[in-house]
Amino acid sequence: MEQPVDITEVSFDPDDEMDYAPLELPRWIVLLEGIIAILIGLFLLFRPGQTTTFLIQILGIFWLAEGMLSVLGALIYSGNRVWKLLSGILSIIAGAVILMYPIYSSVIVLTLFVIFIGIWAVVTGAVKILLALKGGGRGVGIIGILTIILGLLLLVNFAAGVAVLPWVFGLFLILGGIGTLIEGFRM
Repeated sequence: MEQPVDITEVSFDPDDEMDYAPLELPRWIVLLEGIIAILIGLFLLFRPGQTTTFLIQILGIFWLAEGMLSVLGALIYSGNRVWKLLSGILSIIAGAVILMYPIYSSVIVLTLFVIFIGIWAVVTGAVKILLALKGGGRGVGIIGILTIILGLLLLVNFAAGVAVLPWVFGLFLILGGIGTLIEGFRM
């Protein structure tokens, strides 16, 4: 039988460095990731409705599979059974609803996402204003005010945010994909 370790006898050296090697991916995986990001971005720009519905259906499949695994884990393993079971059941319901009603689900998921972004923008803007008042500078305060305005605009008219969101994601995916391709060629 193992003896418990007395924590007072263990010494910790704050200068002791742990060696963490960066995750090295093969070049072709990085390039493939960039190409896929650019393709999805282009689809979001030129076919936003169909692409968004397709991506939300993938999310539904993921939630359905994750829910089944979570319920299975709750039945097999004894730790946190109630939370695993509850999480699994909710994931199964969400995944099934998304797969049964793909168009409505796309609108609902995007609406909730826009509302989340709006709330996040208001909170972030308020924090930036507080930082500006504590000596962070006028620039931080102006960015905070603009962020709050953006958040309030999204919360007041989230339908416009839902309509524009696929194009915004498409642009970000294309720019991120280009950056990933550049990094892949530099490897």
